[in-house]
Amino acid sequence: MNQTETLGDWLDARPFTLAMSSGFFSFFAHLGMLDALLTRGIVPARVTGSSAGALVGGCWAAGVAPAELEERLMALRRQDFWDPAPGPGLLRGDRFRTILRELVENTRLEDTAVPFSPSVWSLKQRATLVPDQGELVETLYASCAVPLLFHPGRLPSGLCWDGGIGDRPGLAATGADEQVFCHHILSRSPWRRRNSPALRIPQGPQRAALAIEGLPRSGPGRLDAGRQALHIAREATARALDTPLKDGIVRIRG
Repeated sequence: MNQTETLGDWLDARPFTLAMSSGFFSFFAHLGMLDALLTRGIVPARVTGSSAGALVGGCWAAGVAPAELEERLMALRRQDFWDPAPGPGLLRGDRFRTILRELVENTRLEDTAVPFSPSVWSLKQRATLVPDQGELVETLYASCAVPLLFHPGRLPSGLCWDGGIGDRPGLAATGADEQVFCHHILSRSPWRRRNSPALRIPQGPQRAALAIEGLPRSGPGRLDAGRQALHIAREATARALDTPLKDGIVRIRG
């Protein structure tokens, strides 16, 4: 990696895997970033991700166009997914599953148009798992099921929660020799320590990473901030593609 190589040069040079991190409702920012890549003609060969990163990666891998996903996210309202029910979380998650089913219908994980490997957290094994087959809707739900907010997902391996619990960067499915581009959300969840290793921007000889500073933090009561984040991430990524990589990282102000 030379000192004048831009992020766009690095991505154009060889097939790469796109890894998208968790980050609560950061699916807005991930979509803005992905749309900027595709607009530039830069297409990932494979996708991995945790939580919000898995949601965007899985929908795109299943054939959902960024414009279609953006239309759905821009129209998202709290009541669309808010279904409180007794159990190991505030929300049952059935309304969230309905949204996912409208997007990816009956697609199975092993049948996505682009290879896709999401991370989930197994309650039984207390470890990160990477499912490679099964119903895509339930797999995406499980990867996004934030503890205490959603009931866990029901996968063949057992009950599973948010993939970001043990794999915040969304890299569990990647290999050491794989070319990987990481879109890393910088915001810190309240339960993580400020110096947690999970928050570090991924680095390595075969990796490049993008970290956009100053993205608005979204949530169930702050969906407008998410819509802002989508537009900011798209514009910031377009600039980042022409920015030289420094130690494999581009940090850019949104």
